[in-house]
Amino acid sequence: MPPVWERRTSQRLPVQLHVIETHEDSIYFQRTANLSTGGLYLEGTTPHPPGTRVRLRFTLPGDETTIEVTGEIMPPAKEVDLGMGVRFVDLKPEDRERIDRFIEKAVGLPFER
Repeated sequence: MPPVWERRTSQRLPVQLHVIETHEDSIYFQRTANLSTGGLYLEGTTPHPPGTRVRLRFTLPGDETTIEVTGEIMPPAKEVDLGMGVRFVDLKPEDRERIDRFIEKAVGLPFER
């Protein structure tokens, strides 16, 4: 299997967003390091084991709609890393479009798929 950085299929945007993560009966207030239509990276947090499913809630700047999605924790790209990559599992098409538009606006160019 290729390294995580070679498996990316969507453009990542470095951005800090506040995210509410729910896992089992616990709620965590997190912050992103980056975002894409495929997932996000939560920084400065002790990661759950790879494969763990979590619920995420967040909004994008300039958009009041809350995005709610299930995410799967990905294996870390490095041995020592305080943070975790989360792949979106059930992102709604309209939320994918919201994220896509947000990234395109921030970057200034549409991402070619």
